[in-house]
Amino acid sequence: MSKLIFLDNGATSFPKPEEVYTYMDHFYRHFGVNPGRSGYDLCLEAGLVVEETRKMLTKFFNGTDPNRLCFGYNSTDALNLIIFGMLRPGDHAISTTVEHNSVLRPLYHLSREGVDVDFVPFDAAGFVDPTEIRKRFRPNTRLVIVNHASNVIGTVQPIAAIGRLCREAGIPFAIDASQSAGKVPIDMDAQFLDVVAFTGHKSLLGPTGIGGLYVREGIEIRHTRAGGTGVRSAVRAHLDEYPYRLEYGTPNVMGIAGLKAGLTWLLGKGLETVHAEEMRLAQILLDGLRAIPRVKLYCLDSLENHIAVLAFNIEGMDAADVGTMLDVDFGIACRTGLHCAPLVHEQMGTDKIHGSVRFGIGPFNTEDHIRTAIQAVGKIAAFKPRR
Repeated sequence: MSKLIFLDNGATSFPKPEEVYTYMDHFYRHFGVNPGRSGYDLCLEAGLVVEETRKMLTKFFNGTDPNRLCFGYNSTDALNLIIFGMLRPGDHAISTTVEHNSVLRPLYHLSREGVDVDFVPFDAAGFVDPTEIRKRFRPNTRLVIVNHASNVIGTVQPIAAIGRLCREAGIPFAIDASQSAGKVPIDMDAQFLDVVAFTGHKSLLGPTGIGGLYVREGIEIRHTRAGGTGVRSAVRAHLDEYPYRLEYGTPNVMGIAGLKAGLTWLLGKGLETVHAEEMRLAQILLDGLRAIPRVKLYCLDSLENHIAVLAFNIEGMDAADVGTMLDVDFGIACRTGLHCAPLVHEQMGTDKIHGSVRFGIGPFNTEDHIRTAIQAVGKIAAFKPRR
């Protein structure tokens, strides 16, 4: 196939808006210096872009202090800062089986060092019951951390209800917004959030290598790293004030510029408008896949409280083989396997069959893309199953 149909937007959004490419090229050619380290004009201009993006993201998450918006390299980077910076041996943490390895692996490492962790399972529809989280509260619970939107089954968890319970109990609540930021509203105040970890290269439509976290006032994350900040260089210890508290070394200023352009494009189109169109296409895809014999769908009885991510298998076929056929024979890019979320697949039983096929819809997919994908799956499913 000469033209690729990209349905792997759960991994990264592609393509980006043209404005992102144009702005990044212009910015790096004219202002690609180390921001905030010196007083010459180029440095000040680069620093201004960083601070403007900080303010935009703070407003986007309904935060109150742009200094508490800290840049990192992706959500995994941010989640490591959160988890290792908020938990110590003897503490208790609560998470879910819907998590990505960016949460699971830090928690696993800490569990070997004396942190006790509970994982709350999701129900048959793919959602975590907030009361099941509350049942696991202990006097030494120091963190509840939840994947806002699943990168496998697409369910959007009831974070406002979970956040309210955590706030009432005085337990910090953090979310992994890797899949949700840029698709559904995230509100620090209304959803009782203490920390949000985000990445820039998915639905915020920026480049790879940029992300970060927003930390609510009153929530502190201790240092787990140290280094240069470009200010107060004579101080021996890493600075305590935000954003420097959680930022280290030269920032990815090119990535920040691209993230600014992506967010500007998204806000111009309207978050709800973009998401509504993606979900319209997701409904067409879901209806089409449901009608194909041998196709098994997961947690997709309804698309209410979902993002446009769908997981499926074809009975009798390995997910990897289906993905290869979609790519080679039909020019459709998707993701197969365990999707860096092993507990999801273990709970669904798909770990025993090498995971599933995942379609992720983005803002530049069209109805023609979706109908072509349905036809492709139908042709693959028409093959005889393995014996």
